[in-house]
Amino acid sequence: MTYASVEKLNPDQIPVIDISILFGDRPDYVTVGAALKQAAESVGFFYVSGHCIESHLMEKTFDLSKRFFATPEEQKRSVCASGFHRGLLPLGDSKMEGQVKSDLKESFIWGVDFAPDNPEFVAGNELMPPNRWPAFLPEMHKTLSSYMDRAHRCGIQLLRAIATSLGIDRDYFVGGFHRPITRGTLIHYPPQPPAMGEEQYGVSPHTDYGTMTLLAQDATGGLRVQGLEGKWLTAEPIEGTLVVNVGDLLARWSNDRFRSTPHSVINTSGRERYSIAIALDPDWDTLVSPVVLAEESPHYEDVLCGDYIRGRFDRSFSYRNKSGV
Repeated sequence: MTYASVEKLNPDQIPVIDISILFGDRPDYVTVGAALKQAAESVGFFYVSGHCIESHLMEKTFDLSKRFFATPEEQKRSVCASGFHRGLLPLGDSKMEGQVKSDLKESFIWGVDFAPDNPEFVAGNELMPPNRWPAFLPEMHKTLSSYMDRAHRCGIQLLRAIATSLGIDRDYFVGGFHRPITRGTLIHYPPQPPAMGEEQYGVSPHTDYGTMTLLAQDATGGLRVQGLEGKWLTAEPIEGTLVVNVGDLLARWSNDRFRSTPHSVINTSGRERYSIAIALDPDWDTLVSPVVLAEESPHYEDVLCGDYIRGRFDRSFSYRNKSGV
């Protein structure tokens, strides 16, 4: 179902919004922004069709993901992540804040392709590290870098439309996308046997840390989103779309106008599940100052994007307490 106007949006559903008009010669930020704003204020999740990530690039990225995770464990562990949040997170290395069990997933994380000698990393900025590309899949470097470039184009247009909907400068949220600390993640969820119990998740219930997440999911299913009344909704795969959700940083940036929604994954399909997540964030030194409209006061103090993201990493990933690169 496509929601062409705000009035048609049922807050207990996850809307599908056609954003193709954002990528033409005359982007219509007003119309798209109104629909995005309604979704962001209610369920906090929406599908987008007509995005700018080409189907052939998405298919190639999914194929590389399957090949990477099918590689013998010893080879994969040659690019294990440690202090800089790049590379492989094996099964058991991710546990969401407040959860008892580790998530039943493995991930490969990459970011903007900063050089190892980039001055900010050399000076100690751990949010601008080099990537850890696997030598056994040399094509991952070019393909994942291209995927991130396209996701940035999509995310920036979405943020411009959202800013327009608030009546603020169109580039308010995107002025700091020169050296973004965006993370991309290839995720593999093994089949989850029923004997593991109800407390085992592929990804435990959580909210995302950053500005916005753009998710491509395969046809397996398993993504669940908490609706306004606390009921869990199923975000079924819809061919040709991305699932987009508001993160905690954008909720803060919008002065709690937008909803960062709890969500989870449980893979009970009996099959392997794969997804591609892009956690969109601006430069580390972007000042996140809440948007305060008429007769409002800020709910939060200003914070640097990088300081906020770093703190959330430290509480969620066990590898952060290990030594080494």
